[in-house]
Amino acid sequence: MKKKVIKKKVVKKAKPKVKAIKREKPIGAVTHFYGNIEVAIVKFKKLVKVGVKVNFRGATTDFEQVIKEMQYNHKSVPVAKKGQDVGIKVDDKVRQGDEVYEVK
Repeated sequence: MKKKVIKKKVVKKAKPKVKAIKREKPIGAVTHFYGNIEVAIVKFKKLVKVGVKVNFRGATTDFEQVIKEMQYNHKSVPVAKKGQDVGIKVDDKVRQGDEVYEVK
């Protein structure tokens, strides 16, 4: 008796399409934090205005807040220029090296 060999059809499953994840670029970084007065010194990489909502992110930091006031040389400024270090009153503790992102 001869055995019949039956070939199975191999059906390839379609790979799910993966959407490209948009990576946010940080707009600044925390250079210093003064805990007693809750002020972060942030060096911005682009122009940032008062009223912008930002997100502070780091190893143990992740919160959002609106910039209500910025100071440069103990004077209020409405705009922080690229490369400028400004003081910002923060709602929570931040650490040196935490990155700042703009919330859209």
